[in-house]
Amino acid sequence: MSKTRIFTTRKLEKITKEFISENEEFNNEYLGDWTSTLFYVSHKKCWLLINKMTKYLLILPNIKKTDLKNISSIFKENLFAQLTFDGIETRYELVEKIIGEIKLQETNNDRSTNGSLNNCLLFLEDWKYEFGDYENMNFRDLNGRLNSSPNKMLNWKYPKEKMNEMINNYEKKSFLEKNRIVL
Repeated sequence: MSKTRIFTTRKLEKITKEFISENEEFNNEYLGDWTSTLFYVSHKKCWLLINKMTKYLLILPNIKKTDLKNISSIFKENLFAQLTFDGIETRYELVEKIIGEIKLQETNNDRSTNGSLNNCLLFLEDWKYEFGDYENMNFRDLNGRLNSSPNKMLNWKYPKEKMNEMINNYEKKSFLEKNRIVL
């Protein structure tokens, strides 16, 4: 079974301490690692995650401590819903297979990834003032806006384009392996 590491920032690490896994050496060969930070909307804890390889962003709104034991399914359901919203065609079973089990990890102090998260948090702060309360915020739409901004680290591609490429490549590889087709 696949495993996916989510590195937490120090801020998020403080509230997820008991769910942090030992620092295991493994890598999700398809999408790599994610990094997550914490932000608040109307006193509700929300997570902003970024995929290191694709710079694809995902918002998990209103995550409570009791949700952490189900973080794998919450992550996969939200990722699938966001991919669908962003026009990336895939199946939930494929997302489930690619992501597998989520393992929260202590921060890796990746300055580049943390810098990307901090830039996105600035947009979210502006949108908090624009939309006001938590109930007024359409997180799928806001997340879609973040994934529709060209990224210099991706040679000015959109994160959703890069994620679409990665998922399509995985699907092709999986199809070829399943049908034992050799190129």
